Amino acid sequence: MTGDGTPAAPGPVPQRLLAAATRLFADRGFDRTSVQDIVEAAGVTKGALYHYFGSKDDLLHEIYSRLLRLQQERLDASADADAPVEERLRDAAADVVVTTVENLDDAMIFFRSMHQLSPEKQKQVRAERRRYHERFRALIEEGQRSGVFRSDTPADLVVDYHFGSIHHLGTWYRPDGPLTARQVADHLADLLLRALRP
Repeated sequence: MTGDGTPAAPGPVPQRLLAAATRLFADRGFDRTSVQDIVEAAGVTKGALYHYFGSKDDLLHEIYSRLLRLQQERLDASADADAPVEERLRDAAADVVVTTVENLDDAMIFFRSMHQLSPEKQKQVRAERRRYHERFRALIEEGQRSGVFRSDTPADLVVDYHFGSIHHLGTWYRPDGPLTARQVADHLADLLLRALRP
């Protein structure tokens, strides 16, 4: 049972803790959620939380890292595919939108709360994000070198343009709105490619 008398979600303890933390961070904010709130919602003890996660910081980091791991795996698969660079970039550009929308709570929690991570964790997250962005940028640079994409706009600026749009999804996207995640992804990927075509 959780603190409010509802049954705790079934499943392995780490997943229950992550699910409870995600829900609470989304509803209340990271700083207004205590460790006690999380363990009560997950139906576990503080000892269990500290066994799997060293701190509330570690929970926040894992919420973001699991999304980034998924996105990195999918980007690597798109980038390594045997297809023209334009198709690989479009797949990657659309996929990061879809996976962000499908995990919007995780993404928004992170963007709102990253500054509350310890300096060491912030450094780790920046390194993880840099690896993703560098792989994405490499696709753009490949297309620029081969003449498929225009080369007068720096690849870094193109990456910032696309990811800036993604970081704002939480301010306007609604699952019950007029556009599906896939439609938003297709529009943003097409905008990116139109900006890159000679």
